Amino acid sequence: MRDMICIYCKNNAARYDVPIGSSLLEIYEAAGKPLPYRPMNALVNNRVEGLNYRCWQPKDVEFIDYTNLSGLRTYVRSLCHIFSKAVADVLPSATLNLEHPVSRGYYCVICHAESIGPETIGRIKQRMQDIIDADMPFRHHTVRTSDAAALFRKRGMEDKARLIETAGMNYTSFYELDGHIDFFYGCLTPSSGYIHLFDISPYFDGVLLRIPRRDDPFALEPVIRQDKMFDVYKESLMLKRTLGLNNAGDLNRAIAGGHTRQIVLVAEAMQEKQIAGIAEQIAARHRNGGARIVLVSGPSSSGKTTFTKRLAIQLVTCLCHPVSISLDDYFLNRQDTPRDEGGEYDFESLYALDLEYFNNDIGKLLAGEDISLPSYDFTTGRRVYKGARLQLKDNSILIIEGIHALNPELTACIEEVYKYRAYVSALTSISLDNHNWIPTTDNRLLRRIIRDFRFRNYSAGQTISRWPSVRNGENKWIFPYQETADAMFNSAMLYEFAALRLFAEPILHQVKESEKEYAEAYRLMRFLKYFNPVADQELPGVSLLREFLGGGDFIY
Repeated sequence: MRDMICIYCKNNAARYDVPIGSSLLEIYEAAGKPLPYRPMNALVNNRVEGLNYRCWQPKDVEFIDYTNLSGLRTYVRSLCHIFSKAVADVLPSATLNLEHPVSRGYYCVICHAESIGPETIGRIKQRMQDIIDADMPFRHHTVRTSDAAALFRKRGMEDKARLIETAGMNYTSFYELDGHIDFFYGCLTPSSGYIHLFDISPYFDGVLLRIPRRDDPFALEPVIRQDKMFDVYKESLMLKRTLGLNNAGDLNRAIAGGHTRQIVLVAEAMQEKQIAGIAEQIAARHRNGGARIVLVSGPSSSGKTTFTKRLAIQLVTCLCHPVSISLDDYFLNRQDTPRDEGGEYDFESLYALDLEYFNNDIGKLLAGEDISLPSYDFTTGRRVYKGARLQLKDNSILIIEGIHALNPELTACIEEVYKYRAYVSALTSISLDNHNWIPTTDNRLLRRIIRDFRFRNYSAGQTISRWPSVRNGENKWIFPYQETADAMFNSAMLYEFAALRLFAEPILHQVKESEKEYAEAYRLMRFLKYFNPVADQELPGVSLLREFLGGGDFIY
């Protein structure tokens, strides 16, 4: 009889004796298939592993399906490998760039000598379906990095060769699908048959790769047009190409070659140019009788506060008088705050603000009256007054910053002509390689982990545990209004992950393997290793990243 090991399955809180060396798929069968949907991966001692992973010692195992964000990532990576192979099969001389998420899908560009029309897209889609129907295995290989780089170069994948060489790891893993190889920094499903639903359709000068909904895996995500956001991404892409920094491998080489200062200065200058342009638009509208109020919104850790401070400086150069107020100071007293489904205070809700009081103050300001500014004491959970007063001048522009600033209900009592809306978000500006983008939420999560640890006394584990609630609030209260903005500002930097690495790694290392947040901490550390670090001394004092790292010229 084979030796047995004990596996604790967290999905049903049961223990199972299984043969030593059993795969996660075999353990899933032994556990009675405890998920409502097919598993995509599993947490093994709180570390994500593919379902072909074998257990040689007792483990805690939690199976993950598509409704979990980790399962969705595995599904999308597997779908991308299928897409890449299909393009190579249909158009052998083409290259595929998986650019970035947009419109609830993924924007991709197929570079080919001939234009890619509906007929060609249909052939690629059919080839993808054929691969899925054949249920081909994704074969996992681990080899010396030098051998992997040579293999990638032989296949014309210079971006992947450069990435793994500059990351400096001895060994590299990659996946093979019926002879077609690709690199991903996370696991894939066991085979192509796990991909049950997808679509590709024309989108601008590329295609949109569509995926199932997380809350209903058997229905596709609806296409929500995000034209303004798409334009912001394209501008970022043009800057990368101008600098020759198409992905992390290029950035690493530039840093190693002593070009860090130039990269930082260009990235910072680009942001300053954009902020100056927004200020000029606001000033021009103000001179014509509008734009008396600038509404600045964006998701958590997008850099709204620094953007507001830098915008105020630029408005002064346009001969305007900027004054700022924060929506946080208009919170209801804590006992009056609405509660969420779990009975906890819902500080993400629009109705956590005293809307009546806020609109009354704004109305008085626009009428030329003097008001007493409130301040919110987060320790006591009450509104207080510290003697600050505010009255607008003829050339004053009131900047209102907060996550709900673009919500029309917030300023329903204010005439539209007086409003200018600005949306700020960290739209990740660099990818690992042509097939591995970095989610925009990772950009913001890393910023928040660093800021919470350094200035708010929260551990990485605590920040990670709160993140799903923050994201749910963003989906409900922020993202639906982003396309109403007059201006979109990308607060992400080309060099950002290289600068965040030295701050984030020691904080993430403090998350213990026994904590459920370890899986996310490990995932973040894993992709940060692909960026060569940049010391924070390279960053100017007004850099937006200073809001999270500290050591800047602004007072927060």
